Amino acid sequence: MSRRCEQKLTRLQAIVTERATWAEHLRQVKRMYGWLCEVEAILVKEAARTLAEPVSNESVGRRLDAWREQMVQLLETSPLSELEQESLRELLQVLSNLRPYLVQCYEREDFPRTNNDMERSIRALKTQYRRVSGRKNWNAYLLRYGRCVAYAPWWEQDETHRHHLQRQIAQLDRGRWRELRQQTTRAQQEQLTRFRFRHKRSSVLTSLESRWTEATQSVSLP
Repeated sequence: MSRRCEQKLTRLQAIVTERATWAEHLRQVKRMYGWLCEVEAILVKEAARTLAEPVSNESVGRRLDAWREQMVQLLETSPLSELEQESLRELLQVLSNLRPYLVQCYEREDFPRTNNDMERSIRALKTQYRRVSGRKNWNAYLLRYGRCVAYAPWWEQDETHRHHLQRQIAQLDRGRWRELRQQTTRAQQEQLTRFRFRHKRSSVLTSLESRWTEATQSVSLP
C-alpha cells in the first residue's frame, strides 16, 4: 500500500471516529430536548384542554409533579451521561423553584402562561422611544416618567382604549386620585434611588450623611 493511500485511510478513520462521537452527542442533545418538550406539553394550555380530566391548576400541577418524580427515578436508575445528569438535575431544580408559579394560569382565560406578551410590549416601547429620541439607552426616560411610559401608549392605541380611559377618569374621585399618584410617585422614587445608588453611589452617600447631620443637629438633646 502506498503512503498516500495510508494517509487517506488514516483521515477516513479519523472522520468516522469523529462522526461516531458527534452522533452520541447528538443523541444526548435530542434526549435533553425531549425532556423540555415533555414539560412544555404538560404546561401548554391548549394541550391541557385536550385531556379527559378538567383543566385546573391542581390537575396540571399533579401531572407536572408526576413527571418530576418520573425524571428523578430516571436520574437514579438509568445510565445517563455526565452531561445529561447535570442538565437533568438543573432542570429539576429550576422546576422545583418555579413550581408554585407555573400552574396558576389554567382557571382564568385572561391569565397568560408566560410573560412573552409583556416582553414584546416593553420591546415595542423601547423601539418607539429610540425612534423618537435617537437614543439607544432609555433609562433616563424611564426614571423620569416611570409607569407613564407604558400607560400613555396603551391609551393611545385605539378608540376603545381612549373611551376606557375616559370612563375610568369619570369614576375617579379626588381621594382615589391622590392615592394613585402617591403610589406611582413612591414606585418611581424607589427606582430612582436604586439607579442613583448603583451609578452615583458617592453622591448618594454624601447626601445621606448631610441629611443625617442636619437631623441630629436639629434635635435638642435632653
